[in-house]
Amino acid sequence: MMPRRWPRPTGRPRESQGRCPLPASGLQGHDAAVTESDTEFLARFEQLGRFFMGTSDVHVAMARLVKTLEELGIPYAICGAMAVNAHGLKRATEDVDILLTPEGLAKFKAHALGRGFVEKFAGSRGVKDAETKVPIDFLLTGGIPGDGVPRGMTFADPAAVAIDHAGKKYVSLATLIEMKVASAMTTRDRLRDWDDVIRLIRQNELGEHFGDALHPYVRAKYQELWRDAQTPPSMPE
Repeated sequence: MMPRRWPRPTGRPRESQGRCPLPASGLQGHDAAVTESDTEFLARFEQLGRFFMGTSDVHVAMARLVKTLEELGIPYAICGAMAVNAHGLKRATEDVDILLTPEGLAKFKAHALGRGFVEKFAGSRGVKDAETKVPIDFLLTGGIPGDGVPRGMTFADPAAVAIDHAGKKYVSLATLIEMKVASAMTTRDRLRDWDDVIRLIRQNELGEHFGDALHPYVRAKYQELWRDAQTPPSMPE
């Protein structure tokens, strides 16, 4: 009896099998995408280590920005993730968020563009540090958090909400929580803000009545997040 000869593999199953084959790598679509080279990955990893030592490109860019603003006499208050760090919760970020008045932003751009800072693109509000390429985003007094629909809460004047910490001005803890809660309430892709608030509550041992001093628009949501914060995290933070 002659041995049975199996057909030679062609790399594609016959259509009669009714299956869509994967490529030889076993990966498809986004699963197969390599977004960083080894060099880029190692550089990012190195920046992460430097971040928690306070020497990352983000810290360098923020220091240069603060120096420029103070030399120009422009009121400011650092917000976003760098303010989260200043209020005791350590987590990395790749950009700097800062609160200015519209007049402060106009003065900054008039004097600083082309002198250490460049626009992200022509006419953009945000800028980049020319040396480190770190993005810098500006929130403006009177602006509306989240989806931009008026609900009675706007971004404050930085001079009214800034506190001094380690030689720089940051938004107060109450203002930071207001900004994060208000931004996430109407923007689905800002779940990180919920996590920041819950962890800030734990880190600073905030009480439920801390919310009494917050803007009425965010009080109920703060209380909900406070209750969530009372449940121990399932994984170490």
